[in-house]
Amino acid sequence: MFSWKKQQVIIFVVAVVLVADFIILGFLPLRARVKAVNRARSAQRLVIAKAAAEQRQLPDLQKRLQQLESVVCNYQTSVPAGRDLGSFLQQIANLMGQHNLTEQVVAPGEEIKADQSAVRPADKLSCIPVNVQCKGRLSQIFEFCKQLQRLDRLVRIESVRMVNDGDFSGRVSMQTRAVVYYRPNVEPG
Repeated sequence: MFSWKKQQVIIFVVAVVLVADFIILGFLPLRARVKAVNRARSAQRLVIAKAAAEQRQLPDLQKRLQQLESVVCNYQTSVPAGRDLGSFLQQIANLMGQHNLTEQVVAPGEEIKADQSAVRPADKLSCIPVNVQCKGRLSQIFEFCKQLQRLDRLVRIESVRMVNDGDFSGRVSMQTRAVVYYRPNVEPG
């Protein structure tokens, strides 16, 4: 039937087809899958390493979050809704009285409304400059300033001017310009 040479050629052709089939349909796709799995493993290792590094930062982030939460909690009281300026000015006058400061002047200036058109209405701030003048010993004025910083209301000191009395009696005149912040009442609309 078939000659010896023809059988060898057929066996050779079948062997070549089987090897080609193994390489093309088996080995190459399997090799591609192995590479994909290795890439996925590398990516997972990278994600795990990144997560471990971020996990080490978590206590620091929690601490910062607590600090920020304490600042935000104080926001409602330190920047009240509405001016409520009278009671604040009375607090300043009372502080000056507690520290025996004389020639007291507490005069609010004209209200300043910042242009915050990009800010939500609930987040807008307005401010009122306040001029404070008094006389006393440097230690009394220093204690007054420390107490002023401890008030619940947010106050920014813009300038402080202290002048020694001409007779060098140890008394100092202080002129301070401060800014008091408040959230304007927002009307629903």
